[in-house]
Amino acid sequence: MDQPIKILVVEDDPNVSMVLTARLESLGYEVCGTAVSGLAAISGVFRHHPDLVTMDILLQGDMTGIDAANKIAERSDVPIIFMTCLADQQIFESAVKTNPYGYIIKPYDTNELRSTIEIAVIKHRAAKEREALIAQLQKALQEVKTLSGLLPICASCKRIRNDDAGCWQQIEEYIATHSNADFTHGICPECAQRLYPELYKKKG
Repeated sequence: MDQPIKILVVEDDPNVSMVLTARLESLGYEVCGTAVSGLAAISGVFRHHPDLVTMDILLQGDMTGIDAANKIAERSDVPIIFMTCLADQQIFESAVKTNPYGYIIKPYDTNELRSTIEIAVIKHRAAKEREALIAQLQKALQEVKTLSGLLPICASCKRIRNDDAGCWQQIEEYIATHSNADFTHGICPECAQRLYPELYKKKG
């Protein structure tokens, strides 16, 4: 069974916070903590590691919810949904600059609250999966490019100089170290005839 989504509620009004907590829990979410100030919100994110934060804009203290969201974004990618009674366009534009996952104007509808949270969580998970895929592709590209460029190889014994280790390595060892290739050994007809001439004379 999937774990419930953990939510940190940041709200300076204790009555509003209590009602929001009750609504979230009735929808099946887990309220892992509450905060009334920007500093408490920042601390709560790194103490509780929530899956999502609901952030009021007007908070106790000098720090606004927008300021707190910016500080949180410096060290965490947790999705943040702003919940505010402020409909001012300038405040909205300042909030948008923090790249929130939602913006709800109070009073809000329970269905609106649930849909905004679900969409935010889905978008965040998709972004994480995309980042992981990009990292895998970049790693694969680096491995493909590992053996590109000039390789210092001995004209006599055909060993390759490993500049990282400062030594000369057998070509099989060097390629195995710098790629995902593996080896199986055999012997070509020309070398077999040179190394085992008696055997080839008998066959002739």
